[in-house]
Amino acid sequence: MNQFYLFITFFKIGLLSVGGGLATLPFLFELADNSDGWLSREILGNMLAVAQSAPGAIGANLAAYVGFRYDTVLGGYIAAISLTVPSIIIILFVARALNAFKESAVVKSLFSGLRPAATGLLSAAAFGAISLSLWNAAAPIWYQFLRWKESLIFILIFFLIWKFKKHPIVYILGAGALGIVLKL
Repeated sequence: MNQFYLFITFFKIGLLSVGGGLATLPFLFELADNSDGWLSREILGNMLAVAQSAPGAIGANLAAYVGFRYDTVLGGYIAAISLTVPSIIIILFVARALNAFKESAVVKSLFSGLRPAATGLLSAAAFGAISLSLWNAAAPIWYQFLRWKESLIFILIFFLIWKFKKHPIVYILGAGALGIVLKL
């Protein structure tokens, strides 16, 4: 039953998340909110950090980790595969039909409408990840709601990316080193 639940859940996420791995985050946040304690937003934030630094697609990495956490190694495989199955099925149908209808005004309009939807999903995922990393909702005092050390790292890395445009691994290693130094 557990593996069937994983398959159906991640099949739906894969079917409905347009825009790639980060677009799965709103669905995973909802899953965390309804998980009966086996998954939380905090754990999901940690998983996101690991999934972004691990090789492979972010969505598949997140699915594999959630599946492993919920079930076993087999659950991780089931979750990752069921997340990608809808995309494979859809792309097979689209590839066949696109050649016949690629000049159609309806098809062009459809793809024009998908861009803002994907942008909205990615923006929601980015906002969720930023608020999860920088906001401390469990703080007892009002001025502790913002995680100051994490916020300073965020501002510093954002500025460095904007100013110097180096390879992303430089910023990942730098942020990791700052996290170790600041004992985060």
